[in-house]
Parts: sequence; C-alpha cells; structure tokens
Amino acid sequence: MASNKQRPPFRAEHLGSLLRPKELTERRLQLDDAKALEIAHDKILNEIEDKAINEIVKLQLDLGFHAINDGEYRRHQFWGTFFPNLEGFEEIVAPDWGMFRMYVPDIAAFTESGHKPGESIVCTGKIKHVGSSYLPDWNYLKNLVPAERVKDLKITLAAPEWYHLRYKKGMAYPENVYANDAEYFKDIAVAFATELQVLYDNGCRNVTIDDPNLAYFCSEKMIAGFKQDGEDPDELLDAYVKLYNDSISSRPSDMHLGIHLCRGNFAYSKHFSEGGYDRIATKLFKEINADTYFLEYDTDRAGTFEPLKELPPNKNVVLGVITSKFPELEDVSEMRERVFTAADIIAGGSGQTREEALKRISVSPQCGFASHHLGNSVTRDDMIAKLKLVRQLADTIWPGEP
Repeated sequence: MASNKQRPPFRAEHLGSLLRPKELTERRLQLDDAKALEIAHDKILNEIEDKAINEIVKLQLDLGFHAINDGEYRRHQFWGTFFPNLEGFEEIVAPDWGMFRMYVPDIAAFTESGHKPGESIVCTGKIKHVGSSYLPDWNYLKNLVPAERVKDLKITLAAPEWYHLRYKKGMAYPENVYANDAEYFKDIAVAFATELQVLYDNGCRNVTIDDPNLAYFCSEKMIAGFKQDGEDPDELLDAYVKLYNDSISSRPSDMHLGIHLCRGNFAYSKHFSEGGYDRIATKLFKEINADTYFLEYDTDRAGTFEPLKELPPNKNVVLGVITSKFPELEDVSEMRERVFTAADIIAGGSGQTREEALKRISVSPQCGFASHHLGNSVTRDDMIAKLKLVRQLADTIWPGEP
C-alpha cells in the first residue's frame, strides 16, 4: 500500500462530477431512451463532450486543483460504463421492479416520476474483461495537460459490488452461470483488477471508486430491510470487503486508490439515506486495502467525526465539509475548526499529534456537483464559488501545499 506521505490525495480535492453545460444535458435528454453503450458512441454527443471537457479541465487548472478529471462529462450517471462493457452483462431498458431490493436507499428514489433507475445491468453469462470503456476517456484527458501533470489526474470508477446490492438475492446472475456470490465475485474481481492494470499501463496513477453502497450500510432502514428478508447485512458487508480487496490489492504500489462514500446525490440535490459511519468504520478503514477515504461530512446525516478514530496511521481521509448540493457558502473559519476537530479525533485514535494527523487530511465538497447528468440545484457560478472555497479552506490550513 502507498505511503500516507504520497500525493495524491491533494489538500484541495473534488469528487469528480461537475455541472454539465446546457447543450450537453440537452443532447443526453434527446438520447434518453438509448442504451448506455449506444449513447457513448453518439457522434454529436461526443463532439459536445470534447468541447465541454476542454473547458472544464482549463477551469480546474485555473482554480488551482491538481487531481483534475473530465467532470465525468461522458457519463449519464457517476458509475459510467464499466459493467455494460464487460462480457457477460446486458442492459435491461425496462426492468421488472420485482427484481430490486426496494429497501436499498437509491432504488426508491429511482422510482420517482420522471426518472428511470439509471442503467440496469444484469449478468447473463460468464464475466470477462474484454477492453476498457474508461480508457478512451482517460487518453483524451491526459492529452489536455502537460506531461508532468498526468500522474496527478484522476479517474473515477464504479464500485465492484455496484449492481449486486440493488438486486434481490438470486437476481444478480443466473444460477446456471454462477452457483453463488463467491463465484460471481471472483470474476468481478478479476475484471476490476484488469481494468486497474490497463489504466495504469496507460499512465493513470490516481483512481477513486465512487461507492454510496458502502454508506448505505450505515442506514438503519436498509439494515432492517435485509433482516426482514432473512439476510444478514453484516455477512454481506464482509463479502463486499473481500470483493474489494480481491479487486484492488494487486494494483501497482504507486497507483493511489481512494474510495468515496456518500448517502446519495441524485438529480436536483436529492439524498437517499442517513446514518453515521460508526457501524462500518472498523471494516471500512482497517480491512479494505485502500489509500484514502473521501467522506461526506456536510450535514448531520453523516454523523460525527468519532468513527475517524479507527483510521489507521498509514491512511488518508478527505473531509467533505463543504456541500455541493446547495449554493450557500460555508464559513471558512467554522470549516477550519471542524477540520481541527477531526484531526484531534484521528490523532487520538492513532497516537499522533494534531500536526501529524493533519498531514493525512484533505478537504473537498461532500460529493460531486452532477452525479446524475441533470446536476444538483446549483448554478455554474455556484459551483465555481464552492470550488474556490475548497481551495481557500485548504490554503488556510496547509499554506503553500497543492
């Protein structure tokens, strides 16, 4: 695992998804009934995306960010096209709602009027990595910055268990293809590890897995739903921890890997769940072989900083103390004190001083600005003001550091 002295993470971070220009959103709405991979190859859309990405990369550079990405502008929703690009998966355009675990927090939100449940991808055969759908996006991005900045660039990835949690037991794959979760997870892990290696071989050194699913295990409502169905949620979480480690532990030592948890960030600033990190902190921080955790901490629904006492001394945390959901600007002095409070808790848990703990801390918005392509309830100017605030907050705590 990489040292906590590494960069990335940087002191000022953002999560990846940025507000789309109007023409990009409008083109995606025109393609709303197409399948994920069909949308990805639409020529008009691609031209709009290229122009928008060129502009958003320049904006990030101008604002003083280092972990620059493409704003996730080629994605309908934050998880992208990793799963539909694997052999053995197919998209269902009009899924039967009977296949879903309705107590998984985001599923209920996807049933609201005017929204589909994202891309519903199901396993139909043996899973195999047959080429990276992220690689063209990465190669385009890395050509927009000087060669010495490529190592800092970031790409966000779908979580390895993403399409498993949302489906009822036995509905994620055919029983004649995989006899159990362990067999299914084994092939997912091989595909995920292959994806990381392909990106690495093309110069990528900084990835973040976006995973609200892990935060959903903080939701007492979801936990109750599992128990009502006769399933053990802690046993499932253990299986996901193993899947994570099987997926990421073979990555090269100089490839930084972060995991971002939030409680939902659907169109127009909707969140899905609540609950502090307390019930998952030990497994999340101590058992998953990640380098950095990007954590939502903009409201009370994320709980207190107390679970951070479980953070091992060789790992980093990015505190999402600034909201991306609404335009009101936080007070820098108050946010600075919140960071110091977190640092004291981290220091106490690992036997460090506040100054030592601060070396392992960064700041960011709590989530992206457009996890869904329609975006949050903020304007472009609001987003820029928030990003400037993140940079300002970082500079008051770690002056002169990127």
